[in-house]
Amino acid sequence: MSFLSGLKSLFTAGPAAPEKEEDPIDYKGFIIIPAPINEGGQHRVAATITKGEGDSQQIHKFIRSDLIAGRDECITVTINKAKMTIDQLGDRLFN
Repeated sequence: MSFLSGLKSLFTAGPAAPEKEEDPIDYKGFIIIPAPINEGGQHRVAATITKGEGDSQQIHKFIRSDLIAGRDECITVTINKAKMTIDQLGDRLFN
């Protein structure tokens, strides 16, 4: 590997890969499904929030800029951020 290609590899990463989705969490009538994204050994805060079922189901996917070292800690942070988003926006989350 040349010096330049080694330097380039420091600043480029492979595509982000979603990890296995966690069990759904019911919160105030919304369902939170944490889905951390593995990025270079760290985990990006991400989840899907849904409400309703069938044809009336509404879905909101969010990905935050937060990178957390541990997967379990990332899931905890994700759940807390999702709950805070629900508390702040409620049904407006889907607009």
